[in-house]
Amino acid sequence: MLVRMKVETHTLKNGLRIVLAPIKGAESVTVLVMSGTGSRFESKEENGMAHFLEHMFFKGTAKRPTVKAIVEELDGIGGVFNAFTAEDHTAYYAKVAARHFETAFDVISDIFLNATLPAKEIERERGAIIEEINMYEDMPMADIATEYQALIFGKNHPLGRSILGPKQNIRTFTRTQFKRYLARNYVAKNSAVCIAGSFSKTAAISAIRDRFSDSRDGEVPASEPYSDTQNAPRVHIKDKKTDQTHVMLGVPAYGHHHDNEIAVEVLAAILGGGMSSRLFMEVRERRGLAYYVKAAVEQFSDTGTVYARAGVSHRNLEKALEIMMAQLKLLTMRKVGARELAKAKEYLKGTTALTLDTTDALAQHIGHAVLVRGGIESRAAFNKKVDAVTSADVTRVAKALFTTDKLNLAVIGPHKGKEEKLLKLMKI
Repeated sequence: MLVRMKVETHTLKNGLRIVLAPIKGAESVTVLVMSGTGSRFESKEENGMAHFLEHMFFKGTAKRPTVKAIVEELDGIGGVFNAFTAEDHTAYYAKVAARHFETAFDVISDIFLNATLPAKEIERERGAIIEEINMYEDMPMADIATEYQALIFGKNHPLGRSILGPKQNIRTFTRTQFKRYLARNYVAKNSAVCIAGSFSKTAAISAIRDRFSDSRDGEVPASEPYSDTQNAPRVHIKDKKTDQTHVMLGVPAYGHHHDNEIAVEVLAAILGGGMSSRLFMEVRERRGLAYYVKAAVEQFSDTGTVYARAGVSHRNLEKALEIMMAQLKLLTMRKVGARELAKAKEYLKGTTALTLDTTDALAQHIGHAVLVRGGIESRAAFNKKVDAVTSADVTRVAKALFTTDKLNLAVIGPHKGKEEKLLKLMKI
């Protein structure tokens, strides 16, 4: 149970952040090292490199020269370990029983600082990543998010490109390119060591200072700014033989720290957060058109999106779109009642708290907060902002965001040539 948790931050002379979340009574500890880089920091020619490099960190160091040496050490203590790449951050972590903190720290810091990037492993890993791309292309429920992001942000902007990158890039990346990307992005000022769970703060700070004081120097890399120029609704159909049609319907929204950042979160909760939300009741419970249907918000430093998504039978695509459109329009026309607003707020506060109820999730959260958002906000402060959102705020934000000219619809399924038909339904 996560109780009495207080986050402490420290900064080394080289700019590296130390973020500590000691939890009294926790059985585990998570050691996570994060870099504030990802696919948004790639050129078109580099697209896929951040993710490929993430894989390569597990391929060997001077101390642990093989994949087996790395993973056996963590397996040998029952650790849960992994890494992930996003648009604006990449992280490596190990979650272990509290008594194994030193081992987890030693392994994760070693791969982050000392990856040797063996040439033969680069060649071998190309095939694994291409198969990962193939896997997601065979999972339309996941692939629809990639298609939607390409539609709304455009393939000419890094936010509109796949994190995994195109296969032609994966086949041609060189070790020199990896080393160049590493030197540019994995610098102390752009990195954080995050520890959450049961551990000694004194020992942790000492270990981090000893290991990371000489880590790579350099300035925090800049990402390409995003500017929304959309002036008409857009439809993209990935014509594919599937058993179910997957759709995402959304609009551009706000970035981190925007005045309306929390109001749009509440709006999304009303629209499609949970089994009593409007979309779930209208699309699934009353009409049986979908098994999954929901709404959510995604945010970056300078932009974001709010969207609804669902999986429906091929014959019900138009009907489902009509219902989704009706719910967007309704939010612009009629104020949300007090009871529904209060439920949405409690849903948002509750689900946010639950996502932090493990040491690995907490470590990821505090790392993202420090490197991407620029600071950690207490749960009490977040809840206070949620409570301050009014029904008028929700209507105002809905009117600002849900306009015909900003609508984007991505579809995966056998619907070749239906763009104009779907566009006719996209009016608010």
